[in-house]
Amino acid sequence: MPEQHLWRLLAKRQLGGHKFSRQMPVGPYFADFLCRERALIVELDGSHHDQQAIYDARRTAFLHEQGFTVVRFTNVEAMEDTDRVLAAIQGRLDESPSRLSARATSGRSTVE
Repeated sequence: MPEQHLWRLLAKRQLGGHKFSRQMPVGPYFADFLCRERALIVELDGSHHDQQAIYDARRTAFLHEQGFTVVRFTNVEAMEDTDRVLAAIQGRLDESPSRLSARATSGRSTVE
């Protein structure tokens, strides 16, 4: 299955040391893969995606409102073009600031 295939490559901090969780609740929705540190959600879309376009658009809008970036790939891409999918995910991770470092520094004051 495409989701299991991609999970084997994202689990245990294998992609750039970033922690991903699988099937995580975000509000009323579940994210296929979630990197909380970088507020990145990776979604895999199967053949049913065309029939769910309105639902997916509403869902993506909600996730964006919560501060997440959502990237989507088809199941076929995940299985047949895995290297490109992983490179695209890594690129998004590199573009996103760490939420953890922002939290860690937000409460600190600097003394000069």
